[in-house]
Amino acid sequence: MRTELRDLLASPTGLYSAAAWSVGTADEVLDRGVLGTRWHGGPAATEDSRWDLASVTKPVVGIVVVALAERGLLDLDDPLRRHLPAYARGDKAAITVRQLLAHTSGLPGGTPLYREHPTREVLLEAIRTGPLRSSPGTRVEYSSQGFILLGLIAEAAGGAPLDRLVTELVTRPSGLTATGFGPSEGFLAEAVATEDCPWRGRVVCGQVHDENAVVLGGVCGHAGLFATLGDVERLGQVLAGGAQALLKPASHAEMIACHTEGLALRRGLAWQGLDVPGSPVGTALEPTAYGHTGFTGTSLWVEPDRGRFYVLLTNRVHPSRSTPGIDEVRHEFHARAAVL
Repeated sequence: MRTELRDLLASPTGLYSAAAWSVGTADEVLDRGVLGTRWHGGPAATEDSRWDLASVTKPVVGIVVVALAERGLLDLDDPLRRHLPAYARGDKAAITVRQLLAHTSGLPGGTPLYREHPTREVLLEAIRTGPLRSSPGTRVEYSSQGFILLGLIAEAAGGAPLDRLVTELVTRPSGLTATGFGPSEGFLAEAVATEDCPWRGRVVCGQVHDENAVVLGGVCGHAGLFATLGDVERLGQVLAGGAQALLKPASHAEMIACHTEGLALRRGLAWQGLDVPGSPVGTALEPTAYGHTGFTGTSLWVEPDRGRFYVLLTNRVHPSRSTPGIDEVRHEFHARAAVL
């Protein structure tokens, strides 16, 4: 076992209570480990611990959407109104599935809708009636609202609940056995804690951290998945090998290509590209790298040309989301891991 990554991740006292990591290729794990406790002063984190993936949920749902397109159940250039009749009129009717996936829909990001819209019905209505921030296709703005809508589109096109689609189109074909929307039976005994949440009045453990996702019932397109290190590692291996268990080569290539040339940020379809400067994982990975981070302190990145994957899981919002330092840890982790 190498010590470089373990020593790095063991050092940021107070930033998180637990960390897990894996670096490797489609065929080989180069370094991996788990350290810390599921919450400060709690039991040790283990291989069976379940991590709140937060926005790493988004590319999983993106794979579902692209897989449905492969099956002819939707087209990436379909307008929103085709799958969600409530959007038949208004400024969002012509937004395409592709624009939602690439965060160029014009929908706003980072909006705490849960504060004034405490039920699923009224929160979804707030998305439908709220103003666009920009004209579709003209600007990249990271938007969880767009992926909430993608989850609804997937259900409409696929004719099944989103959690079942994720199982059928992603987790089962990839061989993932401990990934799903939580909480479920036995889940609380394995979950890694996240924030001491003022809105809920308690430390969150086993329920999705994202408040909008809570209001939506925990199964939605932008957040909500929990997984073990081994499952995220396995997904990384599948992606590093070309995602053949999930998508046809042309579909996978389209997902990881940049769809925002000429705009401020590099975005694939549901994947982040490597922005220089400004990448959340630094600049040590190759320029064609793609991946995604999660607000809770998680990430999965892939270098397709090298056939490498990088998994970093932490609960950096425990006990507070305001503790600084995760950017530096992510940058240094990927810098060290890239040269293993």
